[in-house]
Amino acid sequence: MTTPWLATREEIKAELDVKETARSNARIDRALADATEAVHGLCHRVFYPVVATRYFDWPGPQYARPWRLWLDANELISVTTLTSGGTTIASSDYFLEPNTYGPPYNRVEIDLDSSAAFGGGDTHQRDIGITGVWAGCPLVEPSAGATAEALDTSETGVDVDAATSAAVGVGSLLRVDSERVIVTGRSNLDTGQTLGGSGLTGVNNSVTVTVQSGAAFATGETILIDGERMRVDDIAGNTLIVTRAWDGSTLAAHSVGATIYAPRTLTVARGALGTTAAAHNSGATVHRWDAPGPVRQLCVAETVTSLLQGRSGYARTAGSGEYERETTGRGLKELRERVYVSHGRKARTRAV
Repeated sequence: MTTPWLATREEIKAELDVKETARSNARIDRALADATEAVHGLCHRVFYPVVATRYFDWPGPQYARPWRLWLDANELISVTTLTSGGTTIASSDYFLEPNTYGPPYNRVEIDLDSSAAFGGGDTHQRDIGITGVWAGCPLVEPSAGATAEALDTSETGVDVDAATSAAVGVGSLLRVDSERVIVTGRSNLDTGQTLGGSGLTGVNNSVTVTVQSGAAFATGETILIDGERMRVDDIAGNTLIVTRAWDGSTLAAHSVGATIYAPRTLTVARGALGTTAAAHNSGATVHRWDAPGPVRQLCVAETVTSLLQGRSGYARTAGSGEYERETTGRGLKELRERVYVSHGRKARTRAV
């Protein structure tokens, strides 16, 4: 995986609900990757952030205003360095526009009150270089827990705390300090907690898991006891309220003292999207990149539709047996239209 997805494997499993998730992760991942590309294609923009240097022709020979550079699909969040003809232009000598509602910005304009100018190279071709963060939407990276170990520059297995375990999934784009990583897998880690109380019976309404410290877990996290996975829906003191037999696992009885695991070891691709792999301290804050809400929802809808249609041989039905029904796709069509209106990049007309 070289780019993040607009939703995660875990979100799709939750959307399909427990019984429906006893399926191949590879199939879900493939559908997610396809849906992400479909949404980017529909909106004519890429939403995740990329750190890169990109080069542009000096606009003078285009019969355009020579102080204004249109970026088109190369939408910009922030600039580290701007050069033209090999000369660095100070940040005080240019404007990122539109300033009233960017980022993302779609053009760079030289401050006409300064002495700076585009040009100066041997030719107009690739005269302008911009190093910065590129993305088709504002950068939203809320805090999502912390690392639970120190990292060197090459480790790809990252132990995280309960908050991160609950907040991220396969396909998530995370930032630790200045490095971005993509979550490509998860594995279980001993939480240091064991099942207390009187254990658990093998019935669905036995939903209270007694632990030594409720603070060691987070709502939304998945735990593993013996061979059964459970989703933590709420925490009351040292009691976890769970949904049993989560993610296609089998309901079973569990004895007092059973070890509790959680998927707190993340397998990640280091130095993603133009960033550089670096060392990080234990307890470093983990930031999770979030796609715009409607965009993420469309990715979920496209993925779920693909999975359900695949099961029916693309005969546009959902369910099975007496619950099988024909699907019209009307809701998905309306969602696509709504997302294109709110987040699609519209064509710009140039005058010559």
